Amino acid sequence: MSTIHWTEGHTHQSARWHSENSTPLPRRVVLADDRMRADQACRHAAGGTALLWLGGDFHNARQLLGAMGRRVDRGPRRAGTSPSDAFHLHRRAKGQRAGVLGRLLVLLGDDYTLALRRAPDVRQACLEAYGPPRGPVVVSLRELLGVIGAHQWRLKGVDVPALGARVHPHYGVFAPVRGEYVDLVARTPLRPVPRTAFDLGTGTGVLAAVLARRGVGHVVATDISPRALACARENVRRLAPSGRIDVVGPCLFPEGRADLVVCNPPWLPARPTGPVEQGVYDPDGAMLDGFLTGLAAHLRPGGEGWLVLSDLAEHLGLRTRGQLLAAVRAADLRVVDRIGTRPTHPRAQDPDDPLHAARGAEITSLWRLTPAG
Repeated sequence: MSTIHWTEGHTHQSARWHSENSTPLPRRVVLADDRMRADQACRHAAGGTALLWLGGDFHNARQLLGAMGRRVDRGPRRAGTSPSDAFHLHRRAKGQRAGVLGRLLVLLGDDYTLALRRAPDVRQACLEAYGPPRGPVVVSLRELLGVIGAHQWRLKGVDVPALGARVHPHYGVFAPVRGEYVDLVARTPLRPVPRTAFDLGTGTGVLAAVLARRGVGHVVATDISPRALACARENVRRLAPSGRIDVVGPCLFPEGRADLVVCNPPWLPARPTGPVEQGVYDPDGAMLDGFLTGLAAHLRPGGEGWLVLSDLAEHLGLRTRGQLLAAVRAADLRVVDRIGTRPTHPRAQDPDDPLHAARGAEITSLWRLTPAG
């Protein structure tokens, strides 16, 4: 357990250090309050010094964070000579930005109280994200704002037209805000309706609930994330008839075989920098490969697998269609059908997005797979 130290007046203070994206303990800490200017804050943060906001105003701290972000964004940006270069430069710039902004810190008390003027009550949001308090803890303001936002998403939920209901994501669990992959699973014909189905990497449990609503007799949903397992259990209790869905894990495949195995793995073979990014980035395509290599052994005779996958990685030069099809063949599988749809999320139509060309060409597909034999 890391401990962060600072000096307040002539008194040495300390607290636990917590970072969801495993940011190392800051080398040096200085105190900051409403008198701190954005230029000064950026110089400290860019040099590796953290700023612990004590005794100031919460909204002023947020404004300082925004001003720091605008200054970082004004810095020079290299243009990529290829889609792959553009992606890696974009990721590097995002990482550097996160590193600078992540050095503006706040102190949470014994019960997650944020003792700043005009501060919101963050205790419930922190309890949901971090679990029971274990004494004072220092976190980045940027992370805390994400925790607050996740709590609001959890209360409000995400509307899922395919269910006619809302799904409530937890902190660190990818929210089903991109509805095209849900719609693909909701509308692809079931011939016949399976008695059993597996939903691998269930996240919020949204696809498991869709399958149950479509009449699948028994759905087993899995995930490797304890947060996702808790989130899915909470959602399926509300969304599915009692006993139709079991949530198990942490694992990829559950025991046994199914008539249908559905998997919507993270779409980009790159390393995530935090828990939320685990829904988008799959290091070295490990989950995709695990699904393909394990599928045949977990299908009942006549069963099939549904791989729901964006081709964004292909447009970014991170994976080719040939490599995907070769992996399918190597797993002794064959493609029965492919149903595709274009994304409708705002970033696909944003010309200022550095990855606009790739996003504009993106197709999300449901690949129907069966054993080759």
